[in-house]
Amino acid sequence: MSRLCTIARGRRPRTGAALAAVAARTPPDRDRALDGLRALALLAVPTGHWLVGGFTLDAGGALHNASLLTAVGQLAPASWVLQLLGLFFLVGGHASVLSLRRATERGESTGTWLRGRLVRLGRPVLGVTAVWALLLPLLYGLGVPEATLRTGATLVIQPLWFVGVYAVITALTPYCRRAARWLGVWAAAPLAVSVAVVDFLRYGPYADAVPPWLSLLNLLPGWMFAYQLGVSWGERRLGRRAAWSLLLGGAAVFATLLLCFHYPASMVGVPGQDRTNSHPPSLLVLALAAAQSGAAVLLRDRLARLLRRPALWAPVALVNLSALTVLCWHQTAMLSLAVPASFLGQVPGLTTAPDALGWLPLRLAWLPVFAVALLLIGRTTRRFEAPWTGATRLRRTAAALLATGFGAFALGLA
Repeated sequence: MSRLCTIARGRRPRTGAALAAVAARTPPDRDRALDGLRALALLAVPTGHWLVGGFTLDAGGALHNASLLTAVGQLAPASWVLQLLGLFFLVGGHASVLSLRRATERGESTGTWLRGRLVRLGRPVLGVTAVWALLLPLLYGLGVPEATLRTGATLVIQPLWFVGVYAVITALTPYCRRAARWLGVWAAAPLAVSVAVVDFLRYGPYADAVPPWLSLLNLLPGWMFAYQLGVSWGERRLGRRAAWSLLLGGAAVFATLLLCFHYPASMVGVPGQDRTNSHPPSLLVLALAAAQSGAAVLLRDRLARLLRRPALWAPVALVNLSALTVLCWHQTAMLSLAVPASFLGQVPGLTTAPDALGWLPLRLAWLPVFAVALLLIGRTTRRFEAPWTGATRLRRTAAALLATGFGAFALGLA
């Protein structure tokens, strides 16, 4: 016991030194609160997917997607906490306008700035889809059923829609900036009105006469709402008074839509439901994003003070350095355990159907294992976030072709 205590005492200074080194390498003007909010929103994505997204195992040993929310609808309020994409877009808008401002001060053109941002977003997506394109025939050759491969491809590509939408909105940053300077926080209001009109058309008294594709009109304004708020925040046009209005007003609209207009309680898609809040976003998503945005602005200074502590700042810095790696590879981490387990049969909490509340504690026990798998995978795949300085044009073209092939397979086109 005394030896263990000696070892522990020896490790503590080394750990403290490592944490202090991370803090020392952080630029003094770094906005730690924004990084903290981004890390929180990012980690909510794998947590939500891992927590409620399960599998069923058919007679042939193939995995199929299933959701705990289908069987236990009472857990839907948990999605109010785990759905933090509005917060991510808020931080993204704030960070983008600051980055654009610094680029302009350096004499960099808007086009050059935008190309740099889009390339940074595209590299990890290209990497994960190209790798999976190579994995599919290998896994099939090892005996993995085609149905399992299609399930895996669906899960891998599922979070990548977000990167595409985020890229389009990022390209609109200069226009968002002008709108923020002109209208301040009110620049986001037309986006909310647009979503409300589409919601009325698709869920109102004339819903039967509305074509299904009309809901797609909510895709851009729905996610751009929080981004525009972030741009206004970055332009110093969103203060504490407006933040309180967003927090209280968003909460009031959220409650009204749930109680009076019978919006689905779940903020994520639930198999079997004919209405969804997130694909594309409904007005309920915007109400939640408004409340989250108001809370973020109000808590910013307190969060910044907390993150001055090296023990809290180091993991936040690590997550921010690997943001797109977490987003692109967290489903692969879960699949790296579930696919081999499917050959063993019904593994509790992993390949057993999420058909009762008792499944939840079993899945909770797997979450740390998924996290370790993601950490191990990320040590190799994080290189896709860095510039591809050694990649020839031939390799880039091959990666693009592989990614296209994987996308076609995942979308059922091949």
